[in-house]
Amino acid sequence: MVIHREIRYKDAGVNIDEGDRAVDRIKKLAKGTFNSNVLTGIGSFGAAYQLKGWKQPVLISSADGVGTKLKVAFATGKHNTVGEDLVNHCVNDIAVQGAEPLFFLDYFATGKLSAEVTAQVMEGIARGCGRNGCALIGGETAEMPGLYSDGEYDLAGFIVGAVERGQLLTGKGIRAGDVLLGLPSNGLHTNGYSLARKLLFEVAGYTVDTEVRELRGTVRAELLKVHKSYLKPLRALRKAGLLQGAAHITGGGITGNTPRMLPETMAAEIDTSSWKVPAVFQLLREIGYMPVDDWRRTFNLGIGMIVAVREVDLARAEGILKRLKERGVQLGRVVRRKPKEEARVIYV
Repeated sequence: MVIHREIRYKDAGVNIDEGDRAVDRIKKLAKGTFNSNVLTGIGSFGAAYQLKGWKQPVLISSADGVGTKLKVAFATGKHNTVGEDLVNHCVNDIAVQGAEPLFFLDYFATGKLSAEVTAQVMEGIARGCGRNGCALIGGETAEMPGLYSDGEYDLAGFIVGAVERGQLLTGKGIRAGDVLLGLPSNGLHTNGYSLARKLLFEVAGYTVDTEVRELRGTVRAELLKVHKSYLKPLRALRKAGLLQGAAHITGGGITGNTPRMLPETMAAEIDTSSWKVPAVFQLLREIGYMPVDDWRRTFNLGIGMIVAVREVDLARAEGILKRLKERGVQLGRVVRRKPKEEARVIYV
């Protein structure tokens, strides 16, 4: 016998009412980031944004995620910082090419939607957009039962910025003798968390609430430090005509990211004694007995951005950074690559 009964979308694990509540809260948060260039509200099939005041704009775009740092948010129940992590990471990725952020879209996917958790995540995204002068104009909130574990979600973002064609930063003008200034990071940012979690939670046996002497606080506080935005110092150096190139130090560390701003004929000579590596990175290396090369290629080691300036402009650049309360560390110099030399970053 076939028993007929009414089946709703909710029976399959998708709660439309909860989704509507989440979207209503997102709309309010997003509206706070709008400017006169935003032509459509949240809920349109496509978001419309007009370019005003540009002569020869080049659009610069980037997409990224927060990665397994989300696992720390799940473990702590604190969801209002990962959104800002996401925005700042994306902003940095386009700022190194001279771009001003215009608008941002997010992708939030979960197995069972919670309007409260979604709102916390979006609070972080809206805060990041607001602080970077970037409009949150759209995105996707998806509830997909069975695809994610209970209480977990994934988060990604897409950013578009613009720069005048003649001001596009390509790094082609970088030459031997240019000084490399490092701008300090605010912890791990959003990279290396798979290894960091393994070392701290599995090897060392810590929990998110463990007080660690070397960290001067809890594991929770250290791992949830927000990925820093470098838009303001990069913008100031660029407008002063001092910025020759910049590299966002993310996955791959200084070793993997610095060459991305250098001409093929150049390499970076980095003085490892020029800055003090923060305690969290020292602790991770000690827990895992990590080889130094692996350590340098996994974590930022306290440097979140590297900029190249002419030696003659060094004092002016440092003065600009100081006025912004940003400390520039003289990491080393750009050098000419030797014939058949493979290393693009040379540690001395």
